[in-house]
Amino acid sequence: MNALRQAQTDSSKPVGFDAELWEDATPEQQLVLKRIAKQRSRLQARSAARAQAQTLQTQAHDIEQVQSDAPLVDRVITFVRLHPIATAVAGAALMAVGPRKLMRWGSIALPWILKLQQRGRS
Repeated sequence: MNALRQAQTDSSKPVGFDAELWEDATPEQQLVLKRIAKQRSRLQARSAARAQAQTLQTQAHDIEQVQSDAPLVDRVITFVRLHPIATAVAGAALMAVGPRKLMRWGSIALPWILKLQQRGRS
């Protein structure tokens, strides 16, 4: 057992420790210092991973915003994802109005919407 500890303590000192502290430490203290160094590196790696995940989440949230130059279908889908309650209320209102009135309003509104879209593209 002592030979194993001796072999573990004979290797070079961990990064980030003061040279005097390392030289004055007993083999048992050097083991503790190595464990501390490993734990610090694990914590730094975990912190970096957390920061990266947060950055990716922020970027994903930015992507979900409505793009002004996106096609109408993409904008509608993005709106539905961002505002599910408003979409549900609109769906309930459309169901209450009924299919005949929707077809009548759609036949009036669709040419107007297409005309506005053509103006926006030119």
